[in-house]
Amino acid sequence: MSLLTPEPGLLFWMTISFGIVVFILVKYGFPPILKAVDQRNNYIEESLKSAREAKEELSKVKVTSELILADARKEQKVILKEATRLSELIINEAKENAIKESDKILAKARTQINADKEEALKSIRSEVTKLSVALTEKILREKLSSEKEQMGMIDRLLDEIEISKS
Repeated sequence: MSLLTPEPGLLFWMTISFGIVVFILVKYGFPPILKAVDQRNNYIEESLKSAREAKEELSKVKVTSELILADARKEQKVILKEATRLSELIINEAKENAIKESDKILAKARTQINADKEEALKSIRSEVTKLSVALTEKILREKLSSEKEQMGMIDRLLDEIEISKS
């Protein structure tokens, strides 16, 4: 018996053993293996399909989010313009109110100044009148110390009154 030359009996039994093993594998081994491979293949295909759908959803979400961001930016610009307009309006209104209030204060101050001025003029006139009367009284007492001078003065005043009446 040689190692390189097989004997026909050994060859026969090896072929029958191989056939039985192949038959058993085909009958009982390959169906579960093929079923598992098919399930795995289906799982991979479904996963790829889900991945494609997720990718499509993601692209849709990206587009939607970009649209939302664009709308938000537009709305932000509108809000900022409105806020700027309102702030300018409030500032202008505050300026107008300040001008009106300052005009009122100035008018009150002018009125008060005029009233104080009139009061001061009245006071000054009163003092001047009192001083004039006092001064006139002193002058007349000195000049009209005699009865002759008093009568001369009365005659002169009567003549002046008659002249002004005519």
